[in-house]
Amino acid sequence: MQPNEPLIYSPALEEAIDRNPLIVTPDTLLLDAIALMSQARGSRCYLTEANTPLQAIPRYEGRSSCVLVMEGSQLLGIFTERDIVWLTADGIPFEGIKISEVMTQPVLTMPESNFQDVFAAIFLFRRNQVRHLVIVDDQNQLIGIVSQESIRRILRPANLLKLRRVSEVMTTQIIHAPATTSVLNLARLMAERRVSCVVITEENGYGGFYPLGIVTERDIVQFQALRLNLAQTLAQTVMSTPLFLLHPQDSLWKAHQEMQRRRVRRLVVFWDLGRGLGIITQSNLMRVFDPVEMYGVIEVLQRTIEQLEAEKAELLQTHNAEFEPQMPYRPAQLNQQAD
Repeated sequence: MQPNEPLIYSPALEEAIDRNPLIVTPDTLLLDAIALMSQARGSRCYLTEANTPLQAIPRYEGRSSCVLVMEGSQLLGIFTERDIVWLTADGIPFEGIKISEVMTQPVLTMPESNFQDVFAAIFLFRRNQVRHLVIVDDQNQLIGIVSQESIRRILRPANLLKLRRVSEVMTTQIIHAPATTSVLNLARLMAERRVSCVVITEENGYGGFYPLGIVTERDIVQFQALRLNLAQTLAQTVMSTPLFLLHPQDSLWKAHQEMQRRRVRRLVVFWDLGRGLGIITQSNLMRVFDPVEMYGVIEVLQRTIEQLEAEKAELLQTHNAEFEPQMPYRPAQLNQQAD
């Protein structure tokens, strides 16, 4: 890294705002909202009737991790992937339930005029333990939504992430289960332990576990949209596999790049023949850009630079002290050689 190269580039904040969020009305059936979240996204879609047929819902290019519940221009609530997992774990039947009965309210919002840097959003995510921030105008009208995922996509944090290791932010107390575990029990594990995924493992004969696959909150959304019998569906039939495994000494920049390339929000960390398992999520990566965390990193870098400058000055002083006594004799020696 060049000395004058910045640690982090300023991202284009406009790109972090999804100005076409998924919107439903309070009377929308829960199952229809889940189907909307599970489908591909292209442009904004309003689902306005509780009995809207699923085939009438347009397809999108990518999936949304939430829907906003609105009555006209009034924002009433939000419903996320995490809410689906919790409802699944509680065994609540989804048929006949309206989104207004299970949405989260009030919704965390921020005026667009206050959205001056990504660190403000990251701070609110962490303080309120949420993953979405709704952006509104001065009249409190919806502008769009910012998520951890949208912020991670726009960050240009090459140098800062190259300085940090996966081991510094990964979670080592991961939740894992055998391949024969039912999806319903996996959802219960996610809800009980308040995690976004369960790693599917098998014992490897070395006193550790080998990660076979993973089941995430987003998968639960898909399974509910497909109306699977989660009590009878086993992890081994629906888990995402094979996994890309990181090592604790890999840089956070590598983790960031792999998440981008594979379009995932978490990666499994594997070392010591499976006696060590961990996971790194986009929430872990966001922690690196927490303002308090960044100030700590900057202080460490400043102390390191000061120490290097002091050592450099001391080395130059020692070198000069050794070289100066020889200076008066060198012209005489050169004159002798010239004669």
